[in-house]
Amino acid sequence: MKYVKQFGIILLISFLGEALNAVLPFPIPGSIYGMVLLLIGLMLHWIPLSAVHETGNFLIELMPLMFIPAGVGLMTSFSVLRPVCIPVLVITFVSTVLVMAACGRITQFSIRHRRQHENRLDKGEEQL
Repeated sequence: MKYVKQFGIILLISFLGEALNAVLPFPIPGSIYGMVLLLIGLMLHWIPLSAVHETGNFLIELMPLMFIPAGVGLMTSFSVLRPVCIPVLVITFVSTVLVMAACGRITQFSIRHRRQHENRLDKGEEQL
């Protein structure tokens, strides 16, 4: 019964995301709205993690299974995709490198900023 309740909470939040998608004029999928709502609910402790934890883990374990239809679709339509295969691979490689570089830079900046903040706090405490 616990799993049914947790799945119901996740479905309710997904439904709210789809409702937002129908109301708001932005080209954002309802599933993204739902994930953001769930994130906000978890961060603000409106939804305790224990209320969705086990079912969330179960759904994550099932996720690879959901990619099988997409993979089969790609295999069956490969003749259509063959002319654009090289440009797609190049774009994928370049965008992956750019995202990795941006994430690395942002992480380095965050670590440096945190260290500077901690050093300032340590020096301020020594002067007191």
